[in-house]
Amino acid sequence: MPDTPDWLSHLNSQQRAAVVHDIGPLLIIAGAGTGKTNTLAYRVAWLIRQGVPGGRILLLTFTRRAAQEMLNRARSVGQPEASRVWGGTFHSMANRLLRTYGRVVGLQPDFTVMDESDSADMLGLIRAQLGFTSKEKRFPRKATVRAIYSRVVNSREPLERVLKKDYPWCEQAEEGLRAIFNTYTKRKAARQVLDYDDLLLFWNHALEDAAVADAMSARFDHVLVDEYQDTNIIQAEILQRLRQKNHNITVVGDDAQSIYSFRAATIQNILDFPKQALRSFVWVI
Repeated sequence: MPDTPDWLSHLNSQQRAAVVHDIGPLLIIAGAGTGKTNTLAYRVAWLIRQGVPGGRILLLTFTRRAAQEMLNRARSVGQPEASRVWGGTFHSMANRLLRTYGRVVGLQPDFTVMDESDSADMLGLIRAQLGFTSKEKRFPRKATVRAIYSRVVNSREPLERVLKKDYPWCEQAEEGLRAIFNTYTKRKAARQVLDYDDLLLFWNHALEDAAVADAMSARFDHVLVDEYQDTNIIQAEILQRLRQKNHNITVVGDDAQSIYSFRAATIQNILDFPKQALRSFVWVI
């Protein structure tokens, strides 16, 4: 390969093949200790070296720290343009994009985002206001109410099924939970407040609008995703809608582990990727 940068020599043949992949979908299967962080960071660096502006790359990770580490590594091999990459979590990128495109789903640019603690507090307040704190009748605590709500939203499963499968000790609270969730949804809408789960829901919903999907996807020449095995069905749909016309997407994951099951992560996403992404390439590093 002519004019090959020195830093590629630090990679093995499989890692190098993934890093220099040209265009189209790419699935990288990477187990623990296989150098996936370097591979993804160097892929960012390679794309920039090939002329892709940093601001036209979207890097999605599950923590801000992970995104920062990868971008720092890309900068360390002589690619300062990496500082312009859109790097961060799904939720932070949803927050950023919805400030521009949220009107199509009824959001004003100055909407507020609650953290999980504030969300649990609001649910706890509604729980008390609706009278579900009686000592005579046991009812889930606010943190459990929040977890059940999140599972229902992210899995798209009916409340009844979620309770039976994941929270059987709370089945007797189904009617009360349904009332709490309905009030919670209405109260958030009235106050232009979103919780973390809403960020994904509204991002996905905005992408259902063809004009918004075209505009949003046109911002990025390449999308890269870390820990793809920990994505849920909503995140997978977001990625598919972002890449309907431009199929440059790289996902990295380990099909042997999934740690974010509490957000309804499904290993099926990584298993289905080769079928969903036409002309996909798979490298095991």
